[in-house]
Parts: sequence; structure tokens; C-alpha cells
Amino acid sequence: MKRISRISVTSRPALLCAVIMLAVTSASVASADDGPGPFGVTAPAARTARSVRVGALFGVDRAGRMAGGHFCTASVVHSPGRDLVVTAAHCVDGVDGDLVFAPGYRDGRAPYGEWKVGQRFLPDGWARDQDEDSDIAFAVVAARGGRRIEDVVGAHRFVPGVATGATAVTVIGYPDSRETPISCTNKPSLHSATQQRIDCPEFTSGTSGSPWINGDGQVVGVLGGHEQGGSTDDVSYSVVLGREAAELYRVATAGS
Repeated sequence: MKRISRISVTSRPALLCAVIMLAVTSASVASADDGPGPFGVTAPAARTARSVRVGALFGVDRAGRMAGGHFCTASVVHSPGRDLVVTAAHCVDGVDGDLVFAPGYRDGRAPYGEWKVGQRFLPDGWARDQDEDSDIAFAVVAARGGRRIEDVVGAHRFVPGVATGATAVTVIGYPDSRETPISCTNKPSLHSATQQRIDCPEFTSGTSGSPWINGDGQVVGVLGGHEQGGSTDDVSYSVVLGREAAELYRVATAGS
């Protein structure tokens, strides 16, 4: 399997853009895009209003600060509580100890802060038997200094039910061997009735949980699913975001 080094769960990762530097707020949901192409080419992700909503997941030290290497990717999605991130279920299930999320993480720095990961929401299919068709999860992150994460970096919209391959998507993730995110745009295709795939090179260990973002800033996939994201670095997978994902989002937003 690809990307299986881990701390405590069987996972693809290790554990478990350039435009303008923006002070991003929730009012900037419709800000800059990474651009449409070229398709199937992976490059360092530009620092944009959208890309800083994507971040790395870390374990923590005794002081509650991020420690060790980052092991998965997550992204902020809009919720009434303004405090929700989405990732792959295998990134947060069974993890020993606390986690923090660092949006916009680069070169050892968390410019938008370190956010403690709290309550996690997993689909029944994953909770029962780690069904690869249920490899998606949401988590609430605690406020910092009276501010919610969405007030600091904005949020993507989580939109299940979008037809696979209808438009190109941009995948942004954090390989555990790099200290900056990478990005690739391509058109996904169906792998099965419940899984979608995308051809993008260099998405190695650590990129599980990476959002698939369409041109409207909507998350329409989350890297994971089949073989916990894929058995090679050049082809990645996501659960098809259908009724189960929609119900999980409803529960998570009600809970947050």
C-alpha cells in the first residue's frame, strides 16, 4: 500500500500559491484561484486565499504545541459553528493523543495558528469495519483567542452530490517529506460506483485528507478511500461524496 507509515492506525500517511499574501477572513470566500492548469502536473501550491484553508495535521507535545512531523492533510469547510475541518477517516480514527491543525503551514511555521482538534465525526461504515467507501471524517477545532478558524482563514463549501468529472478539481496536500504543500489540477473519473480517482503525480505519504476543490471553491472529494488513497504516488482516490457524506456533514454541523 502507498503511504502507510503511521503512529497508531493503518493509514496512507506517516502516523496516522504565488499570488498575494493575504490576511484572510471569512469575507474572502470568493478570493483568488490557483488557476485551471496545466492538467496532471504537480507543483508547489501557491499561497492564495483558498490554499491557506488547507493545512497539515500534527501530534502535540506536553505543552499542546505541534510536535513531530505532519502526517495528514485537512481543510476548513463552512459550518454554522465556523469551526469544522474535513479529512480522511483513517487520518483521525484511533489516533493516540491530541492533534492540532495548522492551516497554511509552511517551512516549520503555522502563520494562521495551531488549532486543537476536538470532537471527530466518522461515518457508520468506517466506525463498524473501516469500509473504504466511508473514508471521510469531520472534526471540530477549538477557538483561539475568542476567534473561530473560519473567521481567520475562511472556508471552502462542502458539496456532496457533484457529478464526478463534470469539471476539473485542484488537489492540495502536504507530503510528509516536504514542508510546503503541493497542488495538482485534473479531471477526476469514476473508479467504481462509490470511488473516484484522479491522475496527479507525487501525492505521497501525508496527502491523505487533501481536499479536491472545484473552480467554485467547493470540496467535492477528499483524498482517501480505495487503498486508503491509492497504492501508487501517481493515482489517488476519494470516496464519491453521496448520501452518507451528506448525512455525516449534517450531523457534524449540528454537533458543532
